[in-house]
Amino acid sequence: MPADLAVIGLGPFGLPLAQAAVAAGIPTLGYRTGAEAGSLSPAEVRRMLSGGFRHASNPTELGRVRTAVICAPTPRGADGGLDLSQVETAARTLAGQLRPHTTVILESPVYPGTTEDVLRPLLEKGSGLRAGRDFHLAYSPSRVDPGNREFTPAGTPRVIGGLTPACTESAAAFYGRLTDKVVRARGPREAETVQLLETNYRHVNIALVNEMAVLCHDLGVDLWDVVRCAETKPFGFQAFRPGPGVGGHGLPLDLTGPAGRGLRMVELAQQVNSRMPRYVIQRAAALLNEHGKSARGARVLLLGVTYKPDLADLQGTPAQEIAGRLMELGASVSYHDPYVPSWSVLNRPVPRADSLYEAVADADLTILLQHHRTYDLQGLSVKAQLLLDTRGAAPTGAAHRL
Repeated sequence: MPADLAVIGLGPFGLPLAQAAVAAGIPTLGYRTGAEAGSLSPAEVRRMLSGGFRHASNPTELGRVRTAVICAPTPRGADGGLDLSQVETAARTLAGQLRPHTTVILESPVYPGTTEDVLRPLLEKGSGLRAGRDFHLAYSPSRVDPGNREFTPAGTPRVIGGLTPACTESAAAFYGRLTDKVVRARGPREAETVQLLETNYRHVNIALVNEMAVLCHDLGVDLWDVVRCAETKPFGFQAFRPGPGVGGHGLPLDLTGPAGRGLRMVELAQQVNSRMPRYVIQRAAALLNEHGKSARGARVLLLGVTYKPDLADLQGTPAQEIAGRLMELGASVSYHDPYVPSWSVLNRPVPRADSLYEAVADADLTILLQHHRTYDLQGLSVKAQLLLDTRGAAPTGAAHRL
């Protein structure tokens, strides 16, 4: 069966799109742009393959689809900005195969202006075709929330911004097959800036509640109770909760473009969130000290080292820095995570606890970094000598909360 859709880039943005497309009955081709890490279970992969998904190793196959979506990752570069090299490579690869009337959509997180100023010239130069006349070009911000069972791709509205009104409608027709609602932006730059706003909104609000966590601890106030009460307000408030740091693939952007126009609020939020792993270490050392123990030589068990609950994804996880700092203090660090069979920090393998309850009982300090559903925190808190809960997941009074 010929593919109708090509997803270029099978990382954290492309795989969920391909999965949703296959579920909607769209024959889908996947093309890798690099060593992208997938997070699908073997059962999910089997369902995709049986539903019409297949991998392509030959770029000529990209010229046989009606819609091509570029989902290449855009990690931080050496200068702190977004590295667009994989997007550019994907564009050049696609351009050599691009046929008239194809709809090309970019979903990768990018700076406003990238679709028109970077992607469009590469596609036009490599294909000899003209965007908006010979092929459709649009941007749609990826709205992936891994592990979220409430908001599925079908129930999550998609924003579309096309180079021309016809480009917008062509992209909207494609996404209309995946979702119940399509929202049309004025153009690609507006759609790209939606991604910027949504990502930064998350980071700024997490930074606010992280700062509140530090302040409330100093004041002897239970922040978790404060948030519980505040979220009953039906307007003007959305609840965020503190944690040991911020991970994941949605990077905050304190620049609105390569020109370097800064967003001061986002820059400050990054500073606040990046300090949280050190604050966790500070609290851990203080707890050990209060119980007559030093961090040096202490047996510390880390529970949950992924960046998000119930997912095997270590991208940007604060557990990495926390474990490294504990090691530098001379602590004996081990970990438990049902989704991570092996883990290395500072180029050293971290011992994995096989028997969870025995490991908790043996540790001088247990730190909950990620609350996986499999953890019985009531039972674990009874076994633990000291439990530092960075997620507010343990029953009240059963642990020391962040």
